[in-house]
Amino acid sequence: MEKTIAAPKRKAVVSAPPEILKLDPPGWWAGHTINPVRLMIRGKNLHGARVACASPGVRLGPVKISASGTTLFVDAKIAPKAASGEVVLRITTAGGAADAAFEVLRPQSKKARAGFSSDDVIYLIMPDRFANGDPAHADPAKWRGTVDRAKSRSFHGGDLKGIIDRLPYLKELGATAIWLTPLYANLDGLHPTTSWSKVPFTDYHGYGPVDYYGVDPHFGGLDDLRALVDKAHALGLKIILDQVSNHTSPAHPWVQDWPTATWYHGTLEKHTPNTFHTWAVADPYASDELRGGILDGWFGDFLPDLNQDDPEMARYMIQNVLWWVAMSGADAMRHDVVGLVPRAFWKKCFAALKRAHPGIRAVGEVNGDSPAFLSQYQTGRPAFDGLDIGLDSVFDFPLRKALRDAFLDGKSMENIPALLSQDRLYPDPMRLVTCVGLHDDSRFMGHPAATPEALKLALCFILTTRGIPLIYYGDEIALRGGEDPDNRRDFPGGWRDDPRDAFTRAGRTPEEQDVFDHVARLVSLRADFEPLRRGRLVNLAVGERTYAYARVTRSSCALVILNTAAEPRAVEFSADALRLPPRTALLEDRLGRTEARVENGRIKAVLPARTAAIYTLSKP
Repeated sequence: MEKTIAAPKRKAVVSAPPEILKLDPPGWWAGHTINPVRLMIRGKNLHGARVACASPGVRLGPVKISASGTTLFVDAKIAPKAASGEVVLRITTAGGAADAAFEVLRPQSKKARAGFSSDDVIYLIMPDRFANGDPAHADPAKWRGTVDRAKSRSFHGGDLKGIIDRLPYLKELGATAIWLTPLYANLDGLHPTTSWSKVPFTDYHGYGPVDYYGVDPHFGGLDDLRALVDKAHALGLKIILDQVSNHTSPAHPWVQDWPTATWYHGTLEKHTPNTFHTWAVADPYASDELRGGILDGWFGDFLPDLNQDDPEMARYMIQNVLWWVAMSGADAMRHDVVGLVPRAFWKKCFAALKRAHPGIRAVGEVNGDSPAFLSQYQTGRPAFDGLDIGLDSVFDFPLRKALRDAFLDGKSMENIPALLSQDRLYPDPMRLVTCVGLHDDSRFMGHPAATPEALKLALCFILTTRGIPLIYYGDEIALRGGEDPDNRRDFPGGWRDDPRDAFTRAGRTPEEQDVFDHVARLVSLRADFEPLRRGRLVNLAVGERTYAYARVTRSSCALVILNTAAEPRAVEFSADALRLPPRTALLEDRLGRTEARVENGRIKAVLPARTAAIYTLSKP
């Protein structure tokens, strides 16, 4: 039976034979938790089409065809023991017939995904700016004007092979998980100049999909992604993929020919710019228009906003999330602009993800500086709308702001523990992802007041406080950079013609080596000493320029003291919370700077200017 989707009327050429342009997804797994899988066939002259498959392992349901005759939806039910391999879907109309190839894939392994936890240190990579492994990807002549390292908004040639080649560097640093910004196929060309770009630009960052089932050829292919995942796993490194469910590129074929009548919110000619008032989603006083400005508006007044309230759209996107995990072998997902997408969609998405891939974890980008708001998105209890959407983690943007205020702007350190006092609002603060900056922020070292010492203090803090620390590529060598896109400079040494290679000790400046050594030492200490990863956080003392806290488990504890002042500062506080062994008189700094004395039940230390100290001890 054929159903027709209402859409703007177009004159159909019913006598012409059908033409098949694309099938999404191109394949699916026998024994998958989603069965039947919803297929979307894009083409021409599909009016009145019937779809058949001669394979006994695949049974097709009724078709649904757009009024334009360019999109066909059909369910494919795959038998649990269906033979793997390519099957042919025959699409027949009054004008003729055409075939589409669909692959039945072997059942997936039952092994649980590794996910991520507070045991991990995540390293964020923007593939185009990290390293080149295949010179063809950095060849301007091959890419018709989209590759130019002299232009900050063009592709620079970084690729998946380049990341594979630098895995030993990440292992040396001590990272345990790699978050890759999106790998989707993006526009193979230049977008015209906008008010914010000032120049024609590319989607080198990956956030402007034109094909949700393709790897951008600038980065390589699906085989390269699988190779990266396999080699990373062999080194004990996890892979986190980035998913964009909110929008597409304006160059996506859907924009000119919607698969359904409600696929997008608005058109190129008439739409609402996104207001980025994320708080309006939870505002009990918000009007529909105010709330629609965040859920229906176009990101940057440029990226077409997908309508996840459309059942076909939602199903397409959820299947796509699961496809990337299964095809790549990734361990976890990062989801873009979660706060701009209806929460009911996320509840369905994360439930499907966890049914299909036990053990997998997801972190979402929810912008806002209020724990009261961000906590509504973390799984563990129903939120303001009665929904627990199932999202494991969010980025701790409030803490990022507080630490930048303290370590860059000279504001009181008291603001940090004051903020952490709101952790009771989160279902699980240990699962929050902490950072000093991300790819959407100005670089920490791009701030006018930034110094390597300030950066080292900030990184020391996120690597010793509660949560899951994240390092943005290059921060471990004090890479400079201003606002977007200057915050996405190439990693020095990632290209063969670079004058030096900061992936190696010999290629780093003294400053870069000093920061790298500091970060690697902190990461190693975190890995070796359980309280720094899993311990209960205890705030001990705080002043305008100093902050002392501990991470405590049943058997051991770590004491951390930070001094942001330009001169030495003395700190003193009760040792009761640490439960030190009897007759403990001296604590040795694991960073090798200063000792702490224990006198009459109190801890006393003098920290040099702009330094940190970490003391570790085990209980008898």
